[in-house]
Amino acid sequence: MKVKFCGAARQVTGSSHLITLDSGYKILLDCGLYQGRDKDMDDFNSTWAFNPKDIDCLILSHAHIDHTGRVPKLVKDGFQGDILCTHATRSLCSIMLLDSAKIQERDAEYYNKKNPRKKKRKPLYDTNDVRRTLALMTGLSYERAHRVCEGAKLLFRDAGHLLGSASVTLVVDESAKPTVRLGFTGDIGRPFRPILRDPRIMPEVDYLICESTYGNRDHKAAPDELEEFLGIIQEVCVENRGKLLIPAFSVGRTQEIVYMLDRLESAERLPKIPVYVDSPLAINATLVYGSHPECFDKDIHEYMLLDDNPFGFSELKYIRDRGLSKRLNNTNEPCIIVSASGMMNAGRIKHHLFNSMENPKNGLLMVGYCAPHTPGGKIRKGAKYLHLYGEKRDLNMKVHEMYSFSAHADRSEMYDFVKHQKSLKKLFLVHGEYDTQQEFKKYLEGKGIKNVEIPDLKDEFELT
Repeated sequence: MKVKFCGAARQVTGSSHLITLDSGYKILLDCGLYQGRDKDMDDFNSTWAFNPKDIDCLILSHAHIDHTGRVPKLVKDGFQGDILCTHATRSLCSIMLLDSAKIQERDAEYYNKKNPRKKKRKPLYDTNDVRRTLALMTGLSYERAHRVCEGAKLLFRDAGHLLGSASVTLVVDESAKPTVRLGFTGDIGRPFRPILRDPRIMPEVDYLICESTYGNRDHKAAPDELEEFLGIIQEVCVENRGKLLIPAFSVGRTQEIVYMLDRLESAERLPKIPVYVDSPLAINATLVYGSHPECFDKDIHEYMLLDDNPFGFSELKYIRDRGLSKRLNNTNEPCIIVSASGMMNAGRIKHHLFNSMENPKNGLLMVGYCAPHTPGGKIRKGAKYLHLYGEKRDLNMKVHEMYSFSAHADRSEMYDFVKHQKSLKKLFLVHGEYDTQQEFKKYLEGKGIKNVEIPDLKDEFELT
């Protein structure tokens, strides 16, 4: 039995790990899109470290694009096997992969129109490839052993990171061979976050593939989240009579924010101001969230006994129409606008930022990670102005930050997730920057966890 690291090796995106059983049966864990600007990774999304036609089964840990974004290309290039995931992951993939395909189609069309003399650019895949992909996907329940093939069983357990996210445990019992237990954490969530259940500890395994995104630090302790949020709303929208822009990823982060606003409204503490969710993908994702209460934690279930719709209230308006979105740019009314993308490098929030950032009455609330080269990243570094749509715009609006929204476990939380693994022959660190992984390796070794490996791209290991 072998494992080959085909993505997210010394990188934070592009998750993909190939398991080859002694029988020759090939299982791919995740098939994610690389998202970044590393020149060494330019060809990653268009090439493979294996032949897609040789893969017998694909297992998905969760729906984020850096874990699923190349699945339609895998299908386009010849994969015809089963795609196994949780029910909620399949539901989210149905909207997220279609959205990804449409963005690629539009980007290719725009590039070809702007550069008629250059070689035509093609999307990695189109909406037809996504439809073929969804036909191969099978939703499975948590905590139910599922037969993958002769001699291999799969168990999904809630990872608490995203709706439907799961850790993966494979028990391989091939004839005349000792049983091998392989675990893949996927992305580990955080305890005590709203909406989703806390991450559940995995069964003990012999080999563990573990994420390491925040392996070099612990998240800052936050004050009471709801009170801090309400204070920012009060300052920007009531005292200053301005707009509060909240750039948020469409899936996960937006639903958390809306749920917090809903709780404030139910408690009659939210000021009577309009709240707009201006993102078609976020609207679709919210509908998916509402259809999967099996993933919710006890708190939101109890809240739903009082309010059967935790993602809707009288002052909240969901906006799909582009024309209505444009009107928000021209309004001076105090309001809250939640819009994607979370890094402000694309999507409708970029237009809202362009039209609102020079007014000191307005405010910007940062609630998620932003890559350094994005507008959000530049703002977090203290930028006083930005170049957007070919124009220089001064940043006069006040910038607020809330650090408690991260959906990734920090160093201590990841250790708590793996510390019960007493029989590990090897722990592989993936899904993290190399410097961070080296620090996390030292941290784990200091805690008594030995045989920690940091594989490079295309490294292969024998699992005995």
